Amino acid sequence: MFKNLNILFLILALLAEVIGTIGGFGSSVFFVPIANFYFDFQSVLGLTALFHVSSNLSKIALFKKGLDKKLLLYIGLPAVLFVIFGGWISKFFTTYLLEVALGLFLIALSALFLIKKDLIIKPNKREAIIGGTLSGFIAGFLGTGGAIRGLTMAAFNLEKSAFIATSAFIDFFVDISRTVVYFFNGYIHNHDLIYVPFLFIIGFIGTYFGKQILSYISQANFKKISLILILLIGIITLLNSLFKI
Repeated sequence: MFKNLNILFLILALLAEVIGTIGGFGSSVFFVPIANFYFDFQSVLGLTALFHVSSNLSKIALFKKGLDKKLLLYIGLPAVLFVIFGGWISKFFTTYLLEVALGLFLIALSALFLIKKDLIIKPNKREAIIGGTLSGFIAGFLGTGGAIRGLTMAAFNLEKSAFIATSAFIDFFVDISRTVVYFFNGYIHNHDLIYVPFLFIIGFIGTYFGKQILSYISQANFKKISLILILLIGIITLLNSLFKI
């Protein structure tokens, strides 16, 4: 059984989890492009959803005291509704154009917040609902919507524990929802299940190490690191899409 495992992929998955915890928006933004080098896109979606369940359970356990219940409702509810929709229609459409659009969107928005350091979006329902809707739909359709949610939550200037706890709670419900949709879409394949126990363990270990590193990072640096990581994710997503041509 173990001879069929790709150890490098598991090491990269652990790195994605650590960075995703530090950034506060989850590991899928790195995990999806990494997994895409090793598996077909449907398998990537299925594995990502299963991986994130354990990842978010560990974040909830470690950061639950910082939960922002208002954002959980305003961002989480539309995210769950639209992840179901995005996951369902993913089997009908090519993802190429959306991957390019996602890369451009992440680059533009993260660059805007990095350049305009004093730019603040007022923490009201409209921005939260729009961010939740977009992040849920993209998560269902492309497998990664955490960076969009991260951009939305970064604009609200949450304290880092509140940021991670709220993001993890939202992501948990999103992942449960899309796992069901992906299962009925046929994206969860028997030959990929060998990785699931290892990814569950990696989810907990990566979150733990990410939290330890996070304790040495100030609030100001935390937001800057989150935005820089999102910018890099956007560049990786765009380049990965263009090289598929």
